[in-house]
Amino acid sequence: MFTFRMFRMELQCSWIFLLLSCLLQSLSAHSGFFTSIGQMTDLLYTEKDLVTSLKDYIRAEESKLEQVKQWADKLDSLTATATQDPEGFLGHPVNAFKLMKRLNTEWGDLESLVLKDTTDGFISNLTIQRQHFPTDEDQTGAAKALLRLQDTYRLDTNTISTGNLPGVTYKSPMTVEDCYELGKIAYSEVDYYHTELWMDQALTQLDQGEDSPTDTVTVLDYLSYAIYQQGDIERALEYTKRLLELDPEHQRAKGNLKYFQFQLEKQKKEADAEPQKTKEQGTTETGKKEPKKKGFREPIPERKKYEMLCRGEGIKMNPRRQSRLFCRYFDNNRHPNLLLAPVKQEEEWDRPYIVRYHDIISNSEIEKIKELAKPRLRRATVHDPLTGKLTTALYRVSKSAWLTGYEHPMIEIINQRIEDLTGLEMDTAEELQVANYGVGGQYEPHFDFGRKDEPDAFKELGTGNRIATWLFYMSDVAAGGATVFPDVGAAVWPKKGTAVFWYNLFSSGEGDYSTRHAACPVLVGNKWVSNKWIHERGQEWRRPCSLKESE
Repeated sequence: MFTFRMFRMELQCSWIFLLLSCLLQSLSAHSGFFTSIGQMTDLLYTEKDLVTSLKDYIRAEESKLEQVKQWADKLDSLTATATQDPEGFLGHPVNAFKLMKRLNTEWGDLESLVLKDTTDGFISNLTIQRQHFPTDEDQTGAAKALLRLQDTYRLDTNTISTGNLPGVTYKSPMTVEDCYELGKIAYSEVDYYHTELWMDQALTQLDQGEDSPTDTVTVLDYLSYAIYQQGDIERALEYTKRLLELDPEHQRAKGNLKYFQFQLEKQKKEADAEPQKTKEQGTTETGKKEPKKKGFREPIPERKKYEMLCRGEGIKMNPRRQSRLFCRYFDNNRHPNLLLAPVKQEEEWDRPYIVRYHDIISNSEIEKIKELAKPRLRRATVHDPLTGKLTTALYRVSKSAWLTGYEHPMIEIINQRIEDLTGLEMDTAEELQVANYGVGGQYEPHFDFGRKDEPDAFKELGTGNRIATWLFYMSDVAAGGATVFPDVGAAVWPKKGTAVFWYNLFSSGEGDYSTRHAACPVLVGNKWVSNKWIHERGQEWRRPCSLKESE
């Protein structure tokens, strides 16, 4: 008996552990909504269901209020008549009976009606759906994405606030509260530059007469402090004075006013003393700067080059180089599977050599891949160069899933198609990775291959380094979302049904550092891609090693 009881307790514990595990997996699957537009679409249907539930609640409340109103109107008329001659009215025995009945029974029924809770259905539905709601992380992530898009594509706050983005179908203006919330999130990240931009936009819309529960004083408080933190004390003082005109008793503003005035006076004294100091030092110091060498140019930071390419600027393809790039029908040296149906190949870039294949994946194949991938999309990861393990990173904002050949025959067909076109072995390649980018989804400049200082990058795979990359574009993107190569000034734009291919390694096995690339933030639209990372092992006879390091 004791043994059976222990067994039963262990069994119950096992079931509880299994239930908790399933719940945690379910919750983790729905975290990070902002990193995938594809999964965010589910939230729209959730919200639609909640609106339907809310309307049912409103109808129930309206029906209850209508009954109460009818009762009140009836009694209002009755009591108005009765109180004109109370004794005469109650002299009628039926009236006397009905008064007793109303006060003893009917008013009790009315009390029950008024107290009747019609919120059960709506609250129950809301409680169930709430476990799948976005978190604070999602809201902050979406806000940061807007700020990232603003910087990358050089958008002013008014353009974003009015919803006038390139390629938009559904225009959505921002309210004062939206602008204020964006400024607050920037403030919490100690990002005073964007705090100023968005608090200023909120102030502008308030000045234009937009109704808002957010008051001007609160906005001015944030705005003046953000401006002060960027060193512009004079403007900070102006906004503080305006704040005090609206709220003369604002304690923080009164303190700031005195402090800003003191700091300005101090700056003025220092400025007045500077010429005298310079004059005194002039006898011992020439103060001359070393002239720059003729023709010298400061190198452009990678971040700036990356953002320029995302905007379609700084592309380094001149007409002479362009004339050497061709389009052709490609059969990969008369490959049997391509002989009767060669594919359209376009040379996108010369160094590194990047080619695009057109009409290489059909709409039905794309939909099947998305259908298989959607339930298993998880936050995309990157290789940590220190540990060699996979981890999430702020510079990669997307969700991804891995599809294997045995899960569906179509995946195996696609893998074979890549092998036919590249001539490379797919058995040692990584599985097909499907990625969907979220709000402002991006993948900042990176290498696909492991560098010499990352000897353990793909050690667990045992298939060597990533020799090449194959990238399917499974959607058109209304604005943004290009694949760019900052070191060489190349940009490849998404086009549904096409794929691009390039080698990450020279045939000598050395890494080609010109293949450092990035996925630009998606400004408008929904970007789906899938890629195949092809590895060294198994390619010994398909791509023989070169004796020269850079070939």
